[in-house]
Parts: sequence; structure tokens; C-alpha cells
Amino acid sequence: MKKRILHRASVEQENRAPRKSVTVKVPASSANMGPGYDCIGCAVDLWSELTVERADKFEIIATGEGAEEMPKDATNYMVVGVKGAFDAANKPMPLLKYTVHSKIPYARGMGSSSAAIVSGIIAGLVLAGHQLPCWGSEALLQIAASIEGHPDNVAPVIYGGIQLGIHTGTRWMTERVPMPPGIQLVMFIPDFVGKTSDARDVLKNDVTREDAAYNISRAAFLVHALCHGQLDNLKYGVQDRMHQPQRGAKLYTYLYPMIEAAEQAGACCAYLSGAGPTVMALTSGASGDIFTQREKERTDWAVANAMIQAGEEVGIKGKLLVTQVAHEGAKVIRADPPFSSGNIHFRDDI
Repeated sequence: MKKRILHRASVEQENRAPRKSVTVKVPASSANMGPGYDCIGCAVDLWSELTVERADKFEIIATGEGAEEMPKDATNYMVVGVKGAFDAANKPMPLLKYTVHSKIPYARGMGSSSAAIVSGIIAGLVLAGHQLPCWGSEALLQIAASIEGHPDNVAPVIYGGIQLGIHTGTRWMTERVPMPPGIQLVMFIPDFVGKTSDARDVLKNDVTREDAAYNISRAAFLVHALCHGQLDNLKYGVQDRMHQPQRGAKLYTYLYPMIEAAEQAGACCAYLSGAGPTVMALTSGASGDIFTQREKERTDWAVANAMIQAGEEVGIKGKLLVTQVAHEGAKVIRADPPFSSGNIHFRDDI
């Protein structure tokens, strides 16, 4: 027993040592979910994979979504995240090479910036050999939310599932909200990018008491419907007066026609994903692998076609993507040297 404890202690000590390289996988995210402005979001089963390794010169190599558009200098959120990790470790940040392949639509309201932030922080912590407290402090969330400014994207990227985040006055906190089984995510992703700064500029600084009460009640109704699997109530739970009407009127005129088309085709609900321009619909009826299930048992095909048609009717082109909530958040998938050692092995021999 004593020998086993000593071996475990030596493994844990080694896992705190700096590493040469690390690969991190992080999901997309869909924020706001209607009335949950800057506080509710869900992880989406679309992933970005980032490898960071010690190098002789700074370099960013990008493939996949946003490869051409993303900055290739220190302003890239991956780099910002890594720096945040080394700052937390109180260590100087070395020269690093970043290699990223992303399947997350870039600047489309799917949390590409939050994915970059979180992947950078986790990669930086592993490279620095630094560990953070979680229970009672959620230190990783504090770093990520301080960079992003709100928790509705970074929380689901870190923890997966649907997350409800608040600031207590001293720190950020988040809790998971249950997702009913059989739910799929049907996304209409326009061909154009949406700038968060533009989407925030169209919002009013003041909110009336009536609109505040409206959004509070809808957010509570949304969480209640998710917790109790009341799918018919989701369409009321995602209603909003704080940001969707303003953005629909001034930036995304297709938003409400597409929401109406999706719901009429059988969607449980639909809303503007994050700051847009993506429109997200939730559908029900999925069971197991959908490619072995009869299509008439689900509503995703009908909803997808209705959303495409609604876009065409107003001259908006885009692609339709069907996936699901990612119940697992960010994770390390490779490291050099590996964490597995001796008799203690982690999944995939990481």
C-alpha cells in the first residue's frame, strides 16, 4: 500500500511538470438561448483541435473554418488564453507554435472566440505544468470569463452541456441545466460573418421594467422546461425582448421569418445563436444513431428544409448543419510527455 501511494504521488508530481507539447479539443457553443443574455449557453457538438508546442519562433498554422480570417499574431484569442495561463502560473510565456484545425463556424455566433480562449488556457496550463483549483473557486472559468467578459460561451466550452452562469460580485459561477433526451440542434449558418461589436451596438443601454420582467419570466420558464422535459414550452422559454427584436430589425431581417418557419415545421423552438447571424433550432425525436432511425420519427429534416426555404425567400444564402448538444466540454487529448505513467493510465494513454 505504501509503495502504491508513493508511486501515485510521483505520477502526480510529474503531471505538474512543464510539457513540450499538448493538444486540446474544445466544442462550439450557442449563447443566450433567447432570453438568457450573457448568462445561458450550450455546448455544441462541433469541435476545434489546437496543438501548442514549444518552438524557436512564434507561428500560427490554421486549417478549417476561419483559417483565412483569424489573426495570426498575439491578438489571436488562442495566444491570449495561453498567456492568461502562464500569468496564472507566474511563469514567463515561451515561444510557441500553434496548430489549429477548426470545424466551428468562424464569427457566426457559434462561440469560435470562446473556443480559442479556453483551448489556449488549457494548453498553457499543461505546458506550464500548472494546476488550478476547481471546487469552490472554478479558477479556469475565472480566467476565461475575465477575457471574454461573460460566461455564457466559455462555461459550456469548459464543462459541456447547457450552463447557467452568474457573477456573485466576487467571482463567476456556473451550473449545468439538464437537457431533455432526443434533442438535436439544427443550425442555419449564413454565408456572411456577424461582428459581435455591431450586434451589441444596436442594443439599447436602458431596459424598461416591463421588458425586464418579460425576460426574467422567459428565462425562468426556459430553465423549467429544460429541467422537466416540457418540450412544448421551449418555444415560449426562448422568447426575448432585450436583443433578438433589435438585431432582427436592424441586422438579420430573416430571423423571425426563419424562427416561425422552423416552429411551424415541428421545431421545439428557435432563436438567434449568440450575437448571430446563425439561427438555432431545437428538434426532438432522435434516438441512438440517427442514420439508423426512420426519418419520420424525427423532425430535423422538415425543420432544416423549412429554414433553408425561409432564407431563400428573403435572399439569404447559407448552409444547414444538424448536430447535437456536446455533453462533454474541453479536454486534453495528447501531451508530450504523456500523463499516463507506470500503472496509472488515462483514456487513450494521454
